Amino acid sequence: FLGRLSASIHYPIIQTSSIPTRSIHTSGIKCESFLIDLVITLPCLVSDIIVVEGPAFAESISEGDIRWIKQKGDFVNEDELVAEIETDKTSVEVPAPQAGTIVELLVEDGGKVTAKQKLYKLQPGTAGAGAPASTSPKETSKVGTSKEAVKSREIPKTVPPVPRSPSAPMSSISVANIPVQRVTVPAGVAPELAITGAREEIRVKMNRMRQRIATRLKDAQNTYAMLTTFNEIDMSNVIEMRTKYQNDFMKKHGVKLGLMSPFVRAAAYALTENPIVNAVIDENEIVYRHFVDVSIAVATPKGLVVPVLRNVEAMNFAQIEKELASLGERARDNKLAVEDMEGGTFTISNGGVFGSVFGTPIINPPQSAILGMHGIFDRPVAIDGKVEIRPIMQVALTYDHRLIDGREAVTFLRKIKSSVEDPRTILMNI
Repeated sequence: FLGRLSASIHYPIIQTSSIPTRSIHTSGIKCESFLIDLVITLPCLVSDIIVVEGPAFAESISEGDIRWIKQKGDFVNEDELVAEIETDKTSVEVPAPQAGTIVELLVEDGGKVTAKQKLYKLQPGTAGAGAPASTSPKETSKVGTSKEAVKSREIPKTVPPVPRSPSAPMSSISVANIPVQRVTVPAGVAPELAITGAREEIRVKMNRMRQRIATRLKDAQNTYAMLTTFNEIDMSNVIEMRTKYQNDFMKKHGVKLGLMSPFVRAAAYALTENPIVNAVIDENEIVYRHFVDVSIAVATPKGLVVPVLRNVEAMNFAQIEKELASLGERARDNKLAVEDMEGGTFTISNGGVFGSVFGTPIINPPQSAILGMHGIFDRPVAIDGKVEIRPIMQVALTYDHRLIDGREAVTFLRKIKSSVEDPRTILMNI
């Protein structure tokens, strides 16, 4: 907005009819000065304070906890992160709409906020607008003195001589001359042992994501009739395929060929042939889905998230690897949107990356089954009557026994096993 700047100045002029305030004589010329008011209209540096609102949430999210990254009095640039709102599923960033200084926080750190709630007040402007332009005289003198002292120091041109070691050994004190006082302990009384180490406990509030994970897992345990079936997969052919075509795959598609994509593709193939595993119970009805959306469990510092690969039945290895890389990077950077984790008809969890040998995964509601992958270890196996060392992975399928019978679960897992052990069966649709 425009402001008015008023200033009073004395301007010397030749004598006029104006009311003089002071008369002076200069070189025989009589001049007088009179007081005038100068009013200048110019853009003012001080702008209106704006109130910044929070972002809109997805329909499935009602509220979140705010964590302030900037504090009152901090200057922020446009789009700089001011706060994060932690919801049940993800964290939502709150950037600054424009450059300015935070003058007031309207919500305390850790407080609950809803969509579009007013969060803080911002004074638009540039950095250092209200800061002093120069340092104090004392600071200036100190700096100047310091610089002069540095200049006055001369760098030695030669290395100072090393002092000679004494020729005679240094005098020592005989241990026998040190007086020792005996400590007597009364009979029957054992000396107290000093306890080392801290014996304390710290209570830390669970973040919203961890609370949500705990609630969902307990709900799954209380709702589902969970049963787990196991099998083992010979990874020789997949490892050989990966080793043989890794460089060509990387050159053409710009992404590495991992071990997850064969399992994702095999799961989509098996789900298409066994639609009951891809279905879900909704009250008294069974909902069959004619699409395959696979949720991939990804570990993050804040907890486990499950971004979703959409329409996996129509994807090839390269498309799966690219999407996995993108979702994994966004998950680790805490940049997943709620839409990235909604839905899903089947989940794959790979504990093998952490060295897991065996385990039973828990179903991700409202899905009906989950596949657990584990580590690859060399084991002796019987091949055509001979003992050979093969890379073996243990896999586990946990399923909702209310919907899926044991025969269907075992058939589904064996289909994944055969597809991974011989990936050519997927290409030939057999």
